[in-house]
Amino acid sequence: MRRGLLHAMAWMLATGAAVTLSWWGVHAVMSGTAYDRPLAVPLTGHPLSSSTHSAQASPSPSSTPSSSGSASPSPSGSPAPEASPTAAGGSAGKSPEPSAASGAYRRAEGQDAGKVQAYPVSGGRVVFSLGASSAELVSATPAAGWRMQVWKQDFWIRVTFTKDGREVSVFCTWHDHPPMVEIVDP
Repeated sequence: MRRGLLHAMAWMLATGAAVTLSWWGVHAVMSGTAYDRPLAVPLTGHPLSSSTHSAQASPSPSSTPSSSGSASPSPSGSPAPEASPTAAGGSAGKSPEPSAASGAYRRAEGQDAGKVQAYPVSGGRVVFSLGASSAELVSATPAAGWRMQVWKQDFWIRVTFTKDGREVSVFCTWHDHPPMVEIVDP
């Protein structure tokens, strides 16, 4: 009997030590990665600087006229970037701003691969990385009280925010054309 109790006590001590050691290892890994606050990606109209281009000063928001009553505000509250003649293949006249007829269309023509664009809507905020021939969803964050759903396919991404029967959708498509973002915000 005494021998059985001794074996049970040794087993309990060994198991307790193993569980404690495992918990410390898992806790150290989890506290350093899983629960750290995510880093924000800077959203700018022009690159800050790179090894091949110098930093460019962008015009202040107050010096550029904005369209009144637009259903979709300019990404990240800054003026829309202008395409350079070299990046757009000589067609510097095209602008990624929506036309009056299309309302909420924005096209990523002549933009560098992987350009991060934010699209704030009344239901939240969607951020895409727009490449020359495809796009990727970086993040989608619903506003307080809104629910969000994301659909991803080979040539399109849809993010929908819903609240009290109201639905706001952000579509990004790139089949046979550069990535184009459409915002449906009734």
